[in-house]
Amino acid sequence: MRPWQLRRAVRALRHGGVIAYPTETVFGLGCDPLDALAVERILDLKQRPAEKGLILIGATLEQLLPYIAVDDAALLNKLAAPQARATTWICPLRTRVPSWLCGSHSSIAVRITNSPVARQLCRQFGSALVSTSANPAGLRPASDALTVRRYFGDRLDYILSDRCDRHARPSRIVDLVSDTVIRA
Repeated sequence: MRPWQLRRAVRALRHGGVIAYPTETVFGLGCDPLDALAVERILDLKQRPAEKGLILIGATLEQLLPYIAVDDAALLNKLAAPQARATTWICPLRTRVPSWLCGSHSSIAVRITNSPVARQLCRQFGSALVSTSANPAGLRPASDALTVRRYFGDRLDYILSDRCDRHARPSRIVDLVSDTVIRA
């Protein structure tokens, strides 16, 4: 990924845009999590019910702290610890988190991303990002920019056309407090 591509993606995010970008698993659709209209666009693009909620990714634990109600040092260390496989954690929700992020849940899904592209994106944007697989409901998640274009055409504000690991599996989903595995 070239620096100008990253700048264009961040500019789109700052102007309320929806972008596609490679993650450690598949291509994701992303936006500013505090922009209700951008989140609504993602839900429309995916044909995803708002009640399901969304995942937030961050480059660091600090980018996720405004959204989670976790004060226990051991739990924070677990969330921040490097994982062999991409792991999304279900965390208690901070009280002022917008409902468009958590849907009908009293928790929120977060992940510290291992993807170099997604990490740079979060760092340059200065915040966590919404991250949901780049696919309309019922279709396979996109693993390349060409598939993203086929799915969404010109309805996205920018596509970072780097690569995903074609053999990567979707992230594990684990409840941070109970250690219950929701998706292996």
